Amino acid sequence: MTAATPARGPGPVPTPAGAAAGARSVLVVGAGPAGLAAARAARERGASVVLLDASDATGGQYWRHLPDSRPSANERVLHHGWSTYRSLHEELERDPGCETVLGAQVWAIERADAPGTAAPVAVHVLVGPPDGSRRVGRTFRPDALVLAIGAHDRTLPFPGWDLPGVFTAGAAQAFAKGERVALGERVVVAGAGPFLLPVAASVAATGAKVLGVYEAGRVKGLVRGWLPKPWQLIGAAKKGGELAGYVGTHLRHRIPYVTGRAVIAAHGTDRVEAVTIASVDADWAPIPGTERRVETDSVCVSHGFTPRLELPIAAGCDLTADRFVRVDEGQQTSVPGVYAAGEITGIGGVDAALAEGEIAGHVASGGSARDTDLAEAIGARRTFTGFAARIEAAHGIRRGWTGWLEDDTIVCRCEEVPYGRLRETREATCGSGLRSMKLTTRAGLGICQGRVCGRTVEELLGGAASDPAASAPAASAPAASGPAASVTTDRRPIASPLRIGELAAGPDLTRSSTTSNVQKGHP
Repeated sequence: MTAATPARGPGPVPTPAGAAAGARSVLVVGAGPAGLAAARAARERGASVVLLDASDATGGQYWRHLPDSRPSANERVLHHGWSTYRSLHEELERDPGCETVLGAQVWAIERADAPGTAAPVAVHVLVGPPDGSRRVGRTFRPDALVLAIGAHDRTLPFPGWDLPGVFTAGAAQAFAKGERVALGERVVVAGAGPFLLPVAASVAATGAKVLGVYEAGRVKGLVRGWLPKPWQLIGAAKKGGELAGYVGTHLRHRIPYVTGRAVIAAHGTDRVEAVTIASVDADWAPIPGTERRVETDSVCVSHGFTPRLELPIAAGCDLTADRFVRVDEGQQTSVPGVYAAGEITGIGGVDAALAEGEIAGHVASGGSARDTDLAEAIGARRTFTGFAARIEAAHGIRRGWTGWLEDDTIVCRCEEVPYGRLRETREATCGSGLRSMKLTTRAGLGICQGRVCGRTVEELLGGAASDPAASAPAASAPAASGPAASVTTDRRPIASPLRIGELAAGPDLTRSSTTSNVQKGHP
């Protein structure tokens, strides 16, 4: 079902038809597991809810599914928890008190610091195709804002990683689950973390041959990270069933799973033709003499995830020392009225995201984290957020990975900045500061604004003390708290690309006479 509503200018979040007059307004950004759970929990308490997502369908990256024009005979088999998604999606789709706006890109958040201002923030949104020229502006000033914007892949650079045919693992899964597209005939999956398992399964389901899954972590490190206090995993017993399913897929498709190995180079002319795989030590440094060349036409790589922090930082939210959004027991951030749930608070998986979303939506709509009807969600959060610490302990990036870099290895692909330039700049300037070295080398200043290379550039350049200009917070966007505050590439006042004309329109941007498409479900 598709409805069209006129674009609205600056003002509070409108009350959807099914919400009671005077109901508390809650704006949820992100329609993945955490956002859907937050929207439903807020509606259960009678709040007026607007749910925004930049995609053309709900479900987020986890429940990325086929479009209605090309349905699967049994899409359930492509996803874990598909019935949970259908329940959340259909309940919100039928609910007139929840307005779902798809194709909605939040490009800026402003803090409402003026005395007497009820809304904690103003959220500026453009609705329409990302490459369209007539996107419609809307500004929301809700009573409460829930940020559930997730994370994206982090891929460490290696020689040849910029060749066509080298994909992030998330992109590979998106092609497989959302388009049923095989990336190649012979595929290598490599990196670190449990995400490699579902990626290999999704790629194999497209008919491609997965040559192997190469996990950089060694067996001792994986055991040491996952098994402390094993009784704490009892509540997550269903994860064992998922693991068994992946093992069955690997056995059925004869996919090797090898630990202590990493792709340290990709080779080819117009596209990837082969990779070099080497054994790595506990610090991920390549072990000389263990290199092996494997012919392949596609490589899927992931070394973990980076939370999307632009909007939380713009809203003024504090970050933890390990660069996630800091929240209290009710998922409220350091900014009153602003809540966070899902991967931006820690990489804990879908179950943690669902629990945190439910808690955030409940509290944002006026409830309390101590309410008895949240007991199950609180328990689930306690169980599954523990996964974040275990994943980091077992699969977290180790310092030795820089041993596979060569001077001509591209680190920043947008600006084509090689590792040698970064190293030479740091040595010549004695590490004068992340900001000045970025300006000198151009690393992280391209079209992606450091989303792909930012954390890597920080590690290669940001170990030195930073200059005051780099660490000083913006007036409307304080820097992160904790040790990482002075060397961050996450602070981007304009969170997504927009045209100069759209920005120059200023207040008129939100007074367009055209209509925005409000999607209730799939377009």
